[in-house]
Amino acid sequence: MKKHAGASRRIGRCWPVAMTPLAMTAVCALVSLAPATARASDADELRKLRQQMQEAQAQMAAQGKAMQALQDRLNTLESQQTQTASQTAASGQAAAQAAQQALTAAQTAQRVADEAAHPKLPKDGSLTFYGITLYGTVDMGLSYQSHGAPLSPYYPPGLDFLVSKNGNKGIASLAGNGLSQSKVGLRGSEEFAEGWSAVFKVETGFNPQSGQLADGPRSMIANNGVALTKQTANGDSSHDGQAFNRGAYVGVSSTQWGTLTFGRQTTLMADNVLSYDPQQASYAFSVIGFSGLTGGGGSTEDFRLDNSLKYTNKLGPLRVGAMYQFGEDNGGMHGNALQLNVGTDLAGLSVDATYAQKQDMVSAASLSAAQVTQATALGFDPSSSMAATISDNTSYGLMASYTIDPALKLYGGYEYIDFANPSVPLRAGSIDVGGYTLAFVNNSAFVHDKIIQVSWTGARYAVTPKVDLAAAFYHYDQNSYGAKSCSDTSAATCSGTLNAYSLVADYRFARRFDAYLGVMYSEVAGGLAAGYLHADNISPTTGVRFNF
Repeated sequence: MKKHAGASRRIGRCWPVAMTPLAMTAVCALVSLAPATARASDADELRKLRQQMQEAQAQMAAQGKAMQALQDRLNTLESQQTQTASQTAASGQAAAQAAQQALTAAQTAQRVADEAAHPKLPKDGSLTFYGITLYGTVDMGLSYQSHGAPLSPYYPPGLDFLVSKNGNKGIASLAGNGLSQSKVGLRGSEEFAEGWSAVFKVETGFNPQSGQLADGPRSMIANNGVALTKQTANGDSSHDGQAFNRGAYVGVSSTQWGTLTFGRQTTLMADNVLSYDPQQASYAFSVIGFSGLTGGGGSTEDFRLDNSLKYTNKLGPLRVGAMYQFGEDNGGMHGNALQLNVGTDLAGLSVDATYAQKQDMVSAASLSAAQVTQATALGFDPSSSMAATISDNTSYGLMASYTIDPALKLYGGYEYIDFANPSVPLRAGSIDVGGYTLAFVNNSAFVHDKIIQVSWTGARYAVTPKVDLAAAFYHYDQNSYGAKSCSDTSAATCSGTLNAYSLVADYRFARRFDAYLGVMYSEVAGGLAAGYLHADNISPTTGVRFNF
């Protein structure tokens, strides 16, 4: 039994798998007989295994390289596919954006076409269409003159708000244009290059009580040969019945180089009068508004100049201007004219200085009864003829305003005007502005140069945002310029004075409407009162004004 057990242990050691006893005995016997043979073949088998292992490793390395190549190729193809998809998506997005832009452009073009076909009013309420603005003023009221003349259908002020030669009795009347001239106009500005615009303006004044165009010469002609006591209000004016009696010009404007305009336009002196008058050049309350003598440099006709070039610009702190009129009997504006201006603003102070010179300046008047008879004999039509005094004028103006605070502003101005006999006399029968004939002309009215000095001062105060008060004082001082020195009323060549005081309240009760109430008292003395029926006038006026 023990021997068998040892045999079993040996069999177990040579074959670990469960077999039948006979098989295990046979196998173990063979194993026991083969040790030497195994040892002899181990080296050969080891060599073969190593060779096989090397071959397998080589195959695995080759397969690894092949796998890496396949992976790289796969990555490349996937990247290309992603890029293609992105490009396709981008192309699709760009196409969509282009389509949207085209749609937007089409919609914009349609909107522009619709707006052009059916323009809307601008939000500021102005009447602007296609870059052209329609604007205007209608001013109508009631007035009383202690020494006045009946209402004229043609005279721009309508009534003699200022003391006048023909003012002979108390007059209560409708009063047009008390605060400002009734007018209608068109203006436009269109940019044609960066910083450059084309500009134009046409404007005409009218009398609302009659519907007539404002026409000073016609008001004088209506009184040709009429005695002073029977005359209607009349006087010379720069409103002479033209279709565009207040202005007609075109030009160019640059943000850097200024504005240049050509046509019929207000003078630089007149622009400053409008800016520095505390009563804003109103007919009913301002001497320098009622009479264009100050703004015209000695003649109300030359408050506006035909055939003129006008240039204005802002150079740093300075504003500059120049104006030239081409005379030589063009359209009734007989002599050349030149004006220069320089001004500045400093804090609340604004100042302008102006030089003006005019050749063959016309100061027109009605024909006397004797002249009416003579005009007919000379072949002139009294229904379109006037008398005139001709002069060469030189004037200097200095005007200023000062804003104390937003509610209070002070004004002041001075102008020196020299009248001399014309260097080139004007012939009788010359045509004046508006197409009227100068049947009688005086080219030698000044033995000595006539000097008129005009000065004024005043203030405007905003009581509330809707209510303004304005007060002003105006003064004329004339020298004695005749052959004999005098200071009484014996001749118009005697020295004399004019004084006027005014006070006005203006209430803006609606966006485009205001109501006003005021009074002006005026008086003349010395040569300025020569030939006057009365030397003073008090004129209270009230009215309503509509601006659009």
